[in-house]
Amino acid sequence: MKMMGFKEFWTKKTLVGLALGQFLSLLITSTGFSSSELAKKGINAPTSQSFLNYCLLAIVYGSIVLYRKQPLKAKWYYYIALGVVDVEANFLVVKAYQYTSITSVMLLDCWAIPSVMLLTWLFLSTKYRYKKITGVVICVAGLVMVVFSDVHAGDRSGGSNPRKGDALVIAGATLYAVSNVSEEYLVKNADRVELMSMLGIFGALISAIQISVLERNELKSIQWSAGAALPFVGFSLAMFLFYSFVPVLLKINGSTMLNLSLLTSDMWAVLIRIFAYHEKVDWMYFVAFAAVSVGLVVYSSGDKDDQNRADVADEDAERSKHLDEEACSGNRDRSLISGTTKPEPRTKHNFESSNSSAVVV
Repeated sequence: MKMMGFKEFWTKKTLVGLALGQFLSLLITSTGFSSSELAKKGINAPTSQSFLNYCLLAIVYGSIVLYRKQPLKAKWYYYIALGVVDVEANFLVVKAYQYTSITSVMLLDCWAIPSVMLLTWLFLSTKYRYKKITGVVICVAGLVMVVFSDVHAGDRSGGSNPRKGDALVIAGATLYAVSNVSEEYLVKNADRVELMSMLGIFGALISAIQISVLERNELKSIQWSAGAALPFVGFSLAMFLFYSFVPVLLKINGSTMLNLSLLTSDMWAVLIRIFAYHEKVDWMYFVAFAAVSVGLVVYSSGDKDDQNRADVADEDAERSKHLDEEACSGNRDRSLISGTTKPEPRTKHNFESSNSSAVVV
């Protein structure tokens, strides 16, 4: 088997996918730190935090949609369903921290990756070859190392209700997978700006209803100050950028690459703790970070093989078209020479020749 060369691997698509994936991972890391600051101040309102992000999406991208004055490319009720799934996915995972440990959340959140692969295989006809599956396994193995390093670092508490918390994480991860796959389909078949505007509008409406039911008293009890408002604003801006660039990565590399890239968010958080807070961490974190990075590289390298296969298929189709045109031209010339417009009898030999281009070798 021919080894992949350096220039063949480092394609523009691969580099953009890796860089954008890590940018999104850093944004998720920043939202985690914002949420932890709010938790330290006794503020527990996950839906309210997401509400500001949905409002920004609705205002920015909704204005562009209104300016275009074009009809929607996808049915509006698809966006309502996506809004419900997205809002509840965010809510369930954040809620799980009240019942189970951080270790359990980190480990069970990986359920989104096989869920995405299954859904894209079933509904988007995505084919995962050996190289991509290998990359996924390496990434997950790296994250498992982080989890085990957390275990002996002190996170041994199971939470107030581990079973309930674990169930919430699995449900949230499944909804994340449904949301990512739905966004991948819509961004490839509809429009990115339309997707963001509709998700913002319906996400804001659904969040407002949920806030009025579940978080109304929590918001009333908050003592608003600069220390409480800044994490809220920082969280919303980071989420707005995250939601804005997610469709770009989905269109380039797909939802599986997105979820694999987000695995490094925990490792970025570790690096921030080391350099910003001068904390000591276990050596397994660095090995895990390297493993996830290698897994991303291996997964991305499969895109080059897929592109080569697509190019070969296009060349075969073009060659077949050219042969058909030559065959038709030859038949017309023979008819003119014989002085008649009667078509040449279609013998078994001619039938096989004219259809030989349909055979894929």
